[in-house]
Amino acid sequence: MGALNRVYGDPIQVWTDDDGAPIRFVWRGRLFTVLDVLEHKQISHEWWRRKGREDPGPQAGREFWRVRASPGKDAPQGLYELRCDPGVGDWLLARTWD
Repeated sequence: MGALNRVYGDPIQVWTDDDGAPIRFVWRGRLFTVLDVLEHKQISHEWWRRKGREDPGPQAGREFWRVRASPGKDAPQGLYELRCDPGVGDWLLARTWD
């Protein structure tokens, strides 16, 4: 049986490295350390626009980071999906996997 996927959408505070990848985040009062970035993808807000339509120019999209993280060296590790809206700087914990 696969891991259970839980959707949250909770605001989080995130620290990033020089390339913008998350290295730590606070969720529900706990500090998590990112141990590994498993996936990073960017999705444009204008992904549905077709060729030939008016070009809206550069669009800030959303970034999704799937990470393995832990709230402490003796605590269990988990999988988390963090979402960033770079134009605004807001971060959310989008989902977890148990």
